[in-house]
Amino acid sequence: MTSIFARAMGDDFERLHPQLRRRFSVGLESGEACVGRGSMDRIWHGRAFVKPFLALGATRNILVPRAGRDVPFTIENVPYTDAFGRETVTFVRTFALPGGPRRFDATMVHSPERSCVLDYLGTHQHLATDLRLTAEPDGSLLIRSGEHRFREGPLDVRVPHLIGGDAEVRESFDDATGRFRIRVAVTNRRFGPLFGYEGTFRARYVDALRHGVRAGLRPVREEVRA
Repeated sequence: MTSIFARAMGDDFERLHPQLRRRFSVGLESGEACVGRGSMDRIWHGRAFVKPFLALGATRNILVPRAGRDVPFTIENVPYTDAFGRETVTFVRTFALPGGPRRFDATMVHSPERSCVLDYLGTHQHLATDLRLTAEPDGSLLIRSGEHRFREGPLDVRVPHLIGGDAEVRESFDDATGRFRIRVAVTNRRFGPLFGYEGTFRARYVDALRHGVRAGLRPVREEVRA
């Protein structure tokens, strides 16, 4: 068994920069977790009308409702087994913004049925998104979101493109500085740019079992539906 990301990417995984291969090998088999610390050069928002939606999402740690520059940043990628027996990796991003920290939470599993990484967003995993991962010619990683689905109790609906956001994540490693560079942009097909951030961080690898999953890192509610 390899990491959930290697399983989703297949042979393409080997085309990643070696540092990216290690970072996306975090999992139960490798026994490693990854904690990244750095700074986001900027966190940006789209037009003013998107702010209420960002604020609503922030109540469940989905997206970030405030913009900023040179914002201290932490990302925690910790593997664990969820309540349904699936290997899961946290993607919990904390932005130390003036007025208090803001979090953008996600937990990821591999979906053999959908042939992708399945990204559950927020503290209650209400949103599930298909992620497609591709190695670029320069060894960087490109992640694009696919279909979004909303789950709450018996409700299980596909989010229309009109109100959904398409996410694109580019992550690379700078050999000169020894830092990872990340750029995230979320756009709507009709209304344009919604939210994004970009910056750099250094990664530290720790023993996943010894490190454990700290309190508050796992979602409040776990969703089995893919």
